[in-house]
Amino acid sequence: MEYQVGDKVVYPGQGITQIVSITEEDLGGMKMVCYNLRLLATESKVVVPVANADKVGLRTLTDTSVVSEAMDRLRSNEENGATDWKDRYRANLERIKTGQLGEIVDVILCLANVAARKTLSFRERKMFDHARQMLSYEVAEVEGRTAEEVELEVENVLDKLAEEIE
Repeated sequence: MEYQVGDKVVYPGQGITQIVSITEEDLGGMKMVCYNLRLLATESKVVVPVANADKVGLRTLTDTSVVSEAMDRLRSNEENGATDWKDRYRANLERIKTGQLGEIVDVILCLANVAARKTLSFRERKMFDHARQMLSYEVAEVEGRTAEEVELEVENVLDKLAEEIE
């Protein structure tokens, strides 16, 4: 799919980006047309060759119906994650790499359930925070709300889930 300057797209594993320009770059001695992206959450810049956009998983924002389903799933707390932290971490990392909203919700639910029972490791805490940020930014963009509003909603849902587990 071809994108235009100003389009907001999801860069899997990183979150929502905006295409700030499309330029010809010299990459490894080859001239390539590239998307110059800016991550909304961190203001970091990423360059993706147009020819590789599909390969890296660049995609449009999620449809509003899928966002609603993802938020409903988050509220339902239907989680089925691995119990061994190494397996759980590996599975969650693969889910995040897909960049799909449903997979991000699965990561959040898995780690929220673990966090309600014990302290998350540093790596899992970082992953948990990153997944919540990815969800919040995409939901905010799709629904026309601020990321802060969505983050507060997600935190409230997670607080209720933690109370139910205790």
